[in-house]
Amino acid sequence: MEFKTAVYSEEARSRAYKRWDSIAKPLKGMGMFEDTIAQIEGMPAAHIGDKRCVLVFCADNGVVEEGVTQTGSEVTAAVAGNMASGNATVCKMAKVAGADVFPVDIGMLRPVEGVRDVHVLRGTGNFYRTRAMSREDCEKAIMTGASLVKELHAKGYSMIATGEMGIGNTTTASAVASALLGAEPRYLTGKGAGLSDAGLRRKIEVIEQSLARLNPDSGDAVDVLSKVGGLDIAGMCGAFIGGAEAGIPVLIDGVISAVAALCAANICPASKDYMIASHMSGEPAAKFVFEKLGIRAPICANMALGEGTGAVALMPLLDMAYAVYGGMLAFSDAGIEEYKPL
Repeated sequence: MEFKTAVYSEEARSRAYKRWDSIAKPLKGMGMFEDTIAQIEGMPAAHIGDKRCVLVFCADNGVVEEGVTQTGSEVTAAVAGNMASGNATVCKMAKVAGADVFPVDIGMLRPVEGVRDVHVLRGTGNFYRTRAMSREDCEKAIMTGASLVKELHAKGYSMIATGEMGIGNTTTASAVASALLGAEPRYLTGKGAGLSDAGLRRKIEVIEQSLARLNPDSGDAVDVLSKVGGLDIAGMCGAFIGGAEAGIPVLIDGVISAVAALCAANICPASKDYMIASHMSGEPAAKFVFEKLGIRAPICANMALGEGTGAVALMPLLDMAYAVYGGMLAFSDAGIEEYKPL
């Protein structure tokens, strides 16, 4: 796979920091939002006030067969259907944020009316017994995600949030994170959507034994994804790379989206410049993934819903930050003595 990314402007980012320091407010008073706006300003095609959306990758995971989830795969289709009809949680939040919601079927067991069908497979293999997918199918899913983002950008969308829906995807995310970070699964694996203590132990056992048997290459994210990942993660991985190609910000949602971002950074390091973290997931892997990426998330609300909800929650906050950045008077215009860095 080859990708041609947009040229990120460190000069524009530096100008943005100077603008922040010139505004009549305490230095660094907007905290992490100053960093986020400066990062976005360095992106050649970012226009915060233009159309924005959340792209939700829906897929099923064969590892559900191993009892690592509280619910079955039928829930994936049910929630995807709710997204198509505007009745999912992310839809209600996106309406407030002024964002459109685009659910896509990249690998559900069956198609759902109203959900765009771009499926690579009808669900992945159960990685406890076989690899999740072939390398070729994994690459196809990544390219599909990248193409969707570039398609949306061509239609005028200049900020895209990533979302997912797929029962079992906290298991795949923990497995991928463990492989890429070289960490023990017991430190990265949480209860997902309400597992019991016994269920969590089973989940960790499945991940540990699968990693030992499949032995994914920690330096090759495609190898890791194809062995223990999911099609939703692969699609989101491609979405982050597509954002870098288009020169626009792509928002990271929760832990599953963050793991996809980690994969993208492994495959296409330049994509990291275009990733914007939204919130710190309650799942234990999130902290380690963000540390590896060198990214901080401004929202710490212990959210664990998925669908892109945390990323959508960031959008109005960015609007507020941009209102300050673009609309506040400078110290010289406000008749206030400029703050001096200590």
